[in-house]
Amino acid sequence: MASTFKQFIKTLYGMGARKFVVTGVGMIGCCPRQRKQTPTKECDVEANEWSRKYSNDLILLLKDLKSELSYINYSYFDTYNAMNNIIQNPQAYGITEIEEACCGLGNLKADIPCIPISTYCPDRRNHLFWDFVHPTEIVSSIFADLFYNGPQNITFPINVQQLIEL
Repeated sequence: MASTFKQFIKTLYGMGARKFVVTGVGMIGCCPRQRKQTPTKECDVEANEWSRKYSNDLILLLKDLKSELSYINYSYFDTYNAMNNIIQNPQAYGITEIEEACCGLGNLKADIPCIPISTYCPDRRNHLFWDFVHPTEIVSSIFADLFYNGPQNITFPINVQQLIEL
């Protein structure tokens, strides 16, 4: 996947694109769909290892492209660590539920997707996940804010605001 992505970036660069915004993969193993498959409802460690590996490969790929293509600039959002920060300290973000989806049916509301007959949580603003794989609107907003003007440990080598100013 990373090599396909690299070729795609090179194609866009060849067409004149010089600024890129790239997001890594979140902690897929912590989605309700993955958690429900573990006996303790903990994050699926193996799925998270693959998420982390792909994200690391993306970072290396972007660094290679920067040395290969003179005028390329990019902002990379470390979705994995941004999500991990929320999971490790949910209260700091106003999140109280990090395991169960807000909308769905069954175990962790992850057996059946969010459909018209699904049950909904009373307050989606305090949930990490809307359905069995997607973050809620509030978490997406947190990510967008971090991506736009967040610190270098989450968005690097520069954030989107700095990329725009180049």
